This record gives sequence, structure tokens and C-alpha cells, in this order.
Amino acid sequence: MRIVFFLVILAAGIMYSYTAFIDLDFMTRTGRLGPGFFPRIIGVLMVGFTLYAMVTELRPAADAPGARGYGGQVALIMGLGIAYVALLGVLGGVLATVLFLLVALLLLNPGRLVQNVAVALLVPVAIYILFDTLLNAAIPEGMLPLPF
Repeated sequence: MRIVFFLVILAAGIMYSYTAFIDLDFMTRTGRLGPGFFPRIIGVLMVGFTLYAMVTELRPAADAPGARGYGGQVALIMGLGIAYVALLGVLGGVLATVLFLLVALLLLNPGRLVQNVAVALLVPVAIYILFDTLLNAAIPEGMLPLPF
């Protein structure tokens, strides 16, 4: 079952890389890095890491007795990811990210409420400062625009 998952991720990575290399320019006309720079890096890394994970999975290994499956958590995080994408247009990038991180961390890191809340608040703010202020790249505003 994991191999099927890796094949789906590999196909997505190949399609993403294809789009990054074919449709997006690596450099702008002025000689600056273009919109295809980071997507190309991400696509190549995605394909490389997925191939590595597939090879590792196919190698024979002794299963640990009582090994725990994480299928439920994976499905839950995938559902949270879908909800996150759906909420981006409504809440905006920062608020949707805060909500997604908070719920995901509360599920995956139980018992550390202060740490989870701090990470869920600080990471989106840092991303906002990086992209909106320093890189001048737009973050989705949603129906509830932030006052700053």
C-alpha cells in the first residue's frame, strides 16, 4: 500500500517538475531569478526524495513486532490539508495556516498546549513577514483581510 502512495506522490512530483521546467521561466528578462526558480528546486527534491523513499521501502527489512501503523493519522492530516486549501479563500493565508497548524499540532503533539499554540502563531507570522514584507509576494487575503 505504501508503494502505491509513493507512486502517486512520484507522479505528482513529476507533473509539478514538468510544469516548473516547461511553463515557468528560470530567469526574468532583467536577469533576476524568475518564477520558475523555486518550483524547479522543489520539484526535483520531491522526485528525488520520493524515489529514495521507494527504494528504502522496497528493501527487505525485518518488521518490528508490534509496529504501529499511522494510517489513521495520515488520513486525518490529508483531510486537514483539504480543509486548509478550502479555507484559504475564506479566512486568508495567515488565519487558515494558524488554524491548520494548531489543529494538526494538537493531534500530533498532544500534551504540549503552550508549545503548539506558540508554533501555530509564530510560524504563520514569520511566513507573512518573509513573503509579504521582504519578498513582496502576495499571500491570499480571503474574505477577512488582515488589518496590517
